[in-house]
Amino acid sequence: MSSRGCLMTFHRGAPAHRWEQLPNRNFYLDTTFLDQFLVYLKKQDWDVVTIEEATRRSRSGGKRFVNFSIDDCYRDTYEDIVPLFRRHNVPVTLFVTTGIPDGTLPLWAAGLEDTLLNRDHVMLEEGAIAVPDFVAKQAAFFRIADSWDGPQAAKCYATFCQLNDIDMDAMHWKHAISWEMLAELRDDPLVEIGGHTVTHARISSLSPADALFELQHCRDRLIEQLGIPARHFAFPYGRSGDCGARDFAIARDAGYASASTTRKGLVMQGQDPYSLPRCTINGSDRSVATMELHLSGMTGFAARMTGRV
Repeated sequence: MSSRGCLMTFHRGAPAHRWEQLPNRNFYLDTTFLDQFLVYLKKQDWDVVTIEEATRRSRSGGKRFVNFSIDDCYRDTYEDIVPLFRRHNVPVTLFVTTGIPDGTLPLWAAGLEDTLLNRDHVMLEEGAIAVPDFVAKQAAFFRIADSWDGPQAAKCYATFCQLNDIDMDAMHWKHAISWEMLAELRDDPLVEIGGHTVTHARISSLSPADALFELQHCRDRLIEQLGIPARHFAFPYGRSGDCGARDFAIARDAGYASASTTRKGLVMQGQDPYSLPRCTINGSDRSVATMELHLSGMTGFAARMTGRV
């Protein structure tokens, strides 16, 4: 039987009532809708599978399938998202950026959003700004995030925390997943854990040696901390400009059995396991009709036609 599959990825999740209030809400999947969508998939006879099973079916065939993967992995992965998949008795894949549980990767976007969400004004270097309502909070988030984005983000965030009397360490662990949480999830037969680099680097921008370090050290940390094979990897960003043939070969050299991108499309029989397509789903995906565009391959077709790959 010829196999057809759709891999879907997201970063964070929040129930509908909380999602509506989040300044960076498109970074979050509405988990109230995800709950409904998992019911829909079962009724439509889609299998929800791991990446391990997805790659097996791409070689050998089988029923049509869906995989859900969470990139980066925040505290809500442990507290909210995995429990949702457990309730449906279906697997989920976690692609962990190891700098998050190691506490070495500043979660500046999460800290900025949290501060804006919970205060009616914040201090910037140029002075105080008022953020009394959702519209103001969202506008401030994107204005500040855009000005920080890049190699200077960590330094800008540290200054922001100092100006606003924020405990950076406490803020990190308010949002970060820990190794203790991951160890608990490791023992869940419905949870598959793979790598997503150390620092969430854009792999194509690195030298071969630095790129190999990001992939290999990430895998080494997962093996060291969790005692798992860590067979699968997902590229940060993941579009055609972010990872290519050189990087797919590096994933193989680092010991992974597969590597996932964020190039939209379907997994068909004969798919190269080191350039797996995945459809990113986020706050704008809140209807079955939208999700069916992913399942049918239409979003992948549209992306290729418009050069957005």
